[in-house]
Amino acid sequence: MKHRSLAVTAAVISLALGGFGIGATEFVAMGLLPEMTQDLLAAAYQADRDAALGTASWFVTAYAVGVVCGAPLMIALSTRLSYKASLLLFAGIFALGTVFTAVAPSFEVAVVSRFLAALPHGAYFGVAPLVAGQLLGPAKRGAGVAYVLLGLTVCNLLGVPLFTALGQQTGWRTAYLVIAGVFAVALLAILITVPRLQPATAMTLRTQLAAFKSGMLWAAVAVVALGMAGYFALYSYISPVVTELAVLPLGLVPWALATAGCGMTCGTLLGGKLADRNPQAALRLALLTFTAALTGTALIAHLAPLLFLGIFVCSAASSMLVPPAQLWLMDIAAKAPVLGGALVHAAFNAANALGAAGAGAVIAAGLGFRAPLLFAAVMGFLGLGSYLLVRARTTATV
Repeated sequence: MKHRSLAVTAAVISLALGGFGIGATEFVAMGLLPEMTQDLLAAAYQADRDAALGTASWFVTAYAVGVVCGAPLMIALSTRLSYKASLLLFAGIFALGTVFTAVAPSFEVAVVSRFLAALPHGAYFGVAPLVAGQLLGPAKRGAGVAYVLLGLTVCNLLGVPLFTALGQQTGWRTAYLVIAGVFAVALLAILITVPRLQPATAMTLRTQLAAFKSGMLWAAVAVVALGMAGYFALYSYISPVVTELAVLPLGLVPWALATAGCGMTCGTLLGGKLADRNPQAALRLALLTFTAALTGTALIAHLAPLLFLGIFVCSAASSMLVPPAQLWLMDIAAKAPVLGGALVHAAFNAANALGAAGAGAVIAAGLGFRAPLLFAAVMGFLGLGSYLLVRARTTATV
């Protein structure tokens, strides 16, 4: 019994390591954007720094687009594979895509490689929590989601700052080569520790495509995207909120990011435990807490100690939302749970684009640096309201 427990722990850690690598390859680009721009858009950077940095945002955008496009594509390619074989395929694509980014000779090649590296993102987070849930048992499905996502949140807390510092000191290409090494280690760990498991229900292409016809599935995706857009509006502009609104020194921005990482980690673990008790109650609690925290933070962000408290609570509540949301979509797409899980992460990247664009628009309109927080609160209310509407209509039709 003890041997089996250790084997399960090792397998879940291997899956979380893959999540750690995904967090690194996605978010390190934001921290190393100036270095990547100076290298790949050198002439443009010399001529107009701000315009070049604006163009370089395609490094981030290409990854987000790759996640959204890749979710159905990767699932379609892996329908005939076991869960383990699928995970090995995804980890291999991540490793190769990250290497291609590291050796890209031009801006255009780097953007394409970012898109390709992102393709397995949603599918990995669709399959890995299912595997963790099978290993841990049906009573711990939420914990399975949380443990896999813990790799992502720990990466935001520790990995992203470390990889960013490495890239700043030794070059951004070195940082990406090391991240590719993380994926290689994760691939080897999955190969050794994860048993060969078959899906509980047959994964055929027809079954996966049929799930797209579910109006409830798309309604749930919209709820997640609207709600999480609020967090990305806050996170995308956390630096100017700290320095301009709270009037704190630039040196405290990394501490604000670390506070967000701590909140994400705590929220993920709590969300997994609550989801195993009652997924819908956990989802309601997370959305209510999240919306209240965003609203409160928008009102008190000029007060430094309370701003950090708000960042922690907003981050915790946003991550607490993820495990029950993933279980919700997996249950809606009961015959295609991998697709349901993958669409959660496609929704996150849509939320990333929506939140960042909306927050940028209100700043560009001259509304100040409190405006992104107010926009975030509005998106939180939209997410909560749409969830309550969807649940009310679901109950009415039962």
